Amino acid sequence: MNLGNRIVSFFVFIISLLPFWVLYCLSDFLFFILYYVVGYRKKVVYENLSNSFPSKSDEEIKQIAKNFFVFLSDMIIETIKMRTITAKEVEKRMVVHATHEIYRHLEQGKPVIGTTAHYSNWELGIHRLSLMLKDPLLIIYKPLSNKGFEQTFNNIRSRFNAQMVPMKQTLRQILAYKNTPHMSMFLSDQTPARSESSFFTPFLGQDTLMFLGMEKIAKRTDFPVVYCHINRIRRGYYECTFSTLFETPKATDNHEITLAYNKYLEKLIHDKPEQWLWSHRRWKHKPSA
Repeated sequence: MNLGNRIVSFFVFIISLLPFWVLYCLSDFLFFILYYVVGYRKKVVYENLSNSFPSKSDEEIKQIAKNFFVFLSDMIIETIKMRTITAKEVEKRMVVHATHEIYRHLEQGKPVIGTTAHYSNWELGIHRLSLMLKDPLLIIYKPLSNKGFEQTFNNIRSRFNAQMVPMKQTLRQILAYKNTPHMSMFLSDQTPARSESSFFTPFLGQDTLMFLGMEKIAKRTDFPVVYCHINRIRRGYYECTFSTLFETPKATDNHEITLAYNKYLEKLIHDKPEQWLWSHRRWKHKPSA
């Protein structure tokens, strides 16, 4: 880790020591900077929202965008707080529901394929899952170009023993645990490289290149697929509800798991659009003629 990354890591640690009420004052200031001063990816956010909700007025799109930037600022600050947050505080700030949808599989000796999205505070969800499970938790992630930042944030994510697995090592790591009850978590709304997938399907009314890694591994292993829906109740407080999407993935048709995931996520986004990551360049790939 170079000097610049060490300095960033140090400041992340110092800021994380602040109480939540101070952190949310910082978040309000960060929102002002991101939205009004810098205009961080505002064009991307407005374009994504307008294309996803063509029936909404300009004022409605503007309000969703503003709400999104408020949420994004909170999430950045909350992610920093994860550096030193206690286990007790994590459990207080994220309540879990329908945990039997995971435990019943693990207690039968079945590993679980968990899937979620860049929706609500998925980062805090890593801590909550880590504390909830006594079995190994593998977090599948897309490596960053800046390895120093990657190390800093992976150290945060793995504080409660989650194991960070780069996407290219996913199958090898999961197969290494195939005879051990465990859970592997996928962010399945990742944008794949054009060379990694050729499957486009409508999502939020737009042809969307889909990440198929989760489905391929689920069908190969036949591990049940469980969706982890994280929802913000109020500022700083969340809930996570588990739902089994497929008990026996091998019995599904090609793309059936991916399409079911899309349908589930679309409903969540329509219900509370401000909690999805609209600054993500989700539609940078277009289907060929």
